[in-house]
Amino acid sequence: MKTYFNIRYEFDRQAVLKAIDSRLSRPGADYISVADGVILETANRVPEYLDVVNSGMFAICDSSYVPMYIRLIYGEHYSQYCGAQIFRDIVSARRYRMIFLGTQQDILDSLRENISAWNPDVAGMKFVELPFRTVEQFDYPAIASLIEQDGADIIWIALGAPKQEYFMHRLRPHLSHGVMIAVGAAFKFYSGLGEKRAPRWMVRSHMEFLYRISQEPKKQIRRCTHIVTSLPSLLISEYRRKKSASSSTL
Repeated sequence: MKTYFNIRYEFDRQAVLKAIDSRLSRPGADYISVADGVILETANRVPEYLDVVNSGMFAICDSSYVPMYIRLIYGEHYSQYCGAQIFRDIVSARRYRMIFLGTQQDILDSLRENISAWNPDVAGMKFVELPFRTVEQFDYPAIASLIEQDGADIIWIALGAPKQEYFMHRLRPHLSHGVMIAVGAAFKFYSGLGEKRAPRWMVRSHMEFLYRISQEPKKQIRRCTHIVTSLPSLLISEYRRKKSASSSTL
């Protein structure tokens, strides 16, 4: 686990899965953020949100560009581990009881049907639509009671960033067990309804953002504009951080 651009990342897939097992073996609950470009930009603009992202176990890297920037500045090589992939890895493993929270019921119903092909146990798990409200308005004790009664180990959250990270942060004190993971659009990807994942060749070519723009122009252009305009200062700050760290070791 290392900190880049002020976010504590774990890039290694096996280390992520081992950390989840380790956390589940101890009392208490925790959460993992899935940090894409939107979360990176927002966290570095809003100190409270940065604290929320870093207060969990760690963040996994859902941006294909962050590993490129790290390689450019530090010469270190990492890979993206996106929300859609960790979702598929954990569901397919058939190791945990899970609960799925968020989004609309039709998406949840279609998601259950589709991912049951990876893991037949999913048919007996709960898929719960959360009401549309602000993060302050949720009844966290009631939601925690539902999860505790279910006995879920993995709590999947899909409310969209930054709402889902604030949600996990507020829910954690009410839980005695479990690892929450905020997977954003993964529910829609795998439900077959609404938003779809970009073709594999676009993901490999770091062009997924173009596909997202074609699907939701207004929303994605606004997001991309924030990311692009903040990028120079992020890169300069990270380069200076590297130089400062190098000087201190001399």
